[in-house]
Amino acid sequence: MKTLQEMALNFNKNILVSHTGGQLSSDGGLTLCVELMAKFQFTILADKLLRFNDQRRYCQHSNSSILKQLILQIIAGYSADSAATSLEKEPLFKLLLDKPSLASQATISRFWQRFDKDSVSTLQTLNEALIDRVRLLTNQTATIIDIDSTHSDTYGKQEATNYNAHYGTEGYHPLLATDQDGNLLKAVLRPGNAYTSKDVKAFLTPLLKHYQTQLPTTDILVRGDSGFATPEVYDVCEANDVFYIIRLKCNRKLQNLAEKFVKISDQTQWQEEETHYYSEIYQSASWPKPRQIYIKSTRVAGELIFSHEFIVTNLTNLTAETAFELYHKRGQMENYIKEAKTGFFFDKTDSSTFNANAARMMVSVLAYNIVNFLKQLALTKHDSGLCVSTLRIRLFKVAARVVHTGRRIQLRLSSYHVYHRLFYQALQRIQAIE
Repeated sequence: MKTLQEMALNFNKNILVSHTGGQLSSDGGLTLCVELMAKFQFTILADKLLRFNDQRRYCQHSNSSILKQLILQIIAGYSADSAATSLEKEPLFKLLLDKPSLASQATISRFWQRFDKDSVSTLQTLNEALIDRVRLLTNQTATIIDIDSTHSDTYGKQEATNYNAHYGTEGYHPLLATDQDGNLLKAVLRPGNAYTSKDVKAFLTPLLKHYQTQLPTTDILVRGDSGFATPEVYDVCEANDVFYIIRLKCNRKLQNLAEKFVKISDQTQWQEEETHYYSEIYQSASWPKPRQIYIKSTRVAGELIFSHEFIVTNLTNLTAETAFELYHKRGQMENYIKEAKTGFFFDKTDSSTFNANAARMMVSVLAYNIVNFLKQLALTKHDSGLCVSTLRIRLFKVAARVVHTGRRIQLRLSSYHVYHRLFYQALQRIQAIE
């Protein structure tokens, strides 16, 4: 990008600033992501699995190529489609995508219009295929699926947007599932007024069947908060021989049950906090059979009354304390959702149609997972917890020059890249993947 503007700096009038540096890139570290995508045969998978309502007879940019471009833009931190206008002739992006020029903003806008409900679902199929490859590489022996919902604000008259009383704003109410490694297993966009557990059976059933088919020896545990305390969840898990641990909302019947365990004596130390755990068999009026519940009763120091928490599960061989420890670890999912939103624009709703916004969400899921795969497979345990904003500074935002010689193409990164050891360590680990 060139500009006619040239400005002198106040602290030194001899320094002039202008965007006339030539064929330079600020995103040299994206090479790592493309190298990893190549290991997974991303383009081949995308061409094989994705389906579009595409009426074009002649095209310069394939749908899989545009998808790959959008993923790289998101990983680089470019949230707006309009970034493609400035990047159209960017040398590194052209090299990584193997194209003479990138898709323009107008081309990307038409790309979103080609999505219908079926084509959005194929993005989920692609996402599952990529996760399956990573799980085989990491040799997982158990899967913990955390389900939750979140909110995506809207600021116009987008299709199916609605007011959500819990969040107090207009928008969408997506349903998500993550695993213990932070991979986004699945995401479905829903209208803003959808209840937390709406359509959870249709959401969970294919997900559980997929992982039982792909990794039949793997134990699966589903966790969810009280918004998913519904017989639909229990029935789906039990029908598929899957474990579950779900928090229950307190009601009068549960409250009375927990109070039966409370014991107060003359030796009670009122100035000290008390926590007790109990287990009981319980049957709600909406349940066809009794189920195992665990109770956590806590009395704050200086208080007289206990507060109670309840979880229902088909894990009957646990102590109540262990069951609550296992449940509370699902709180990490909140961090994964926050990372997807702030780092990968998961809640971006720029399009007017519901399907286009659902597609935007799924492209963000793919971008998020590719970076998460990079952290799992190419970074040390110490660095694998870094958020994408830090990874952009340390790995992705590296000054680079593309140099064409007679026989090769050289990608020359900055000689003063502070984290160059981390870069080459990650590159070597990616290339060692079988």
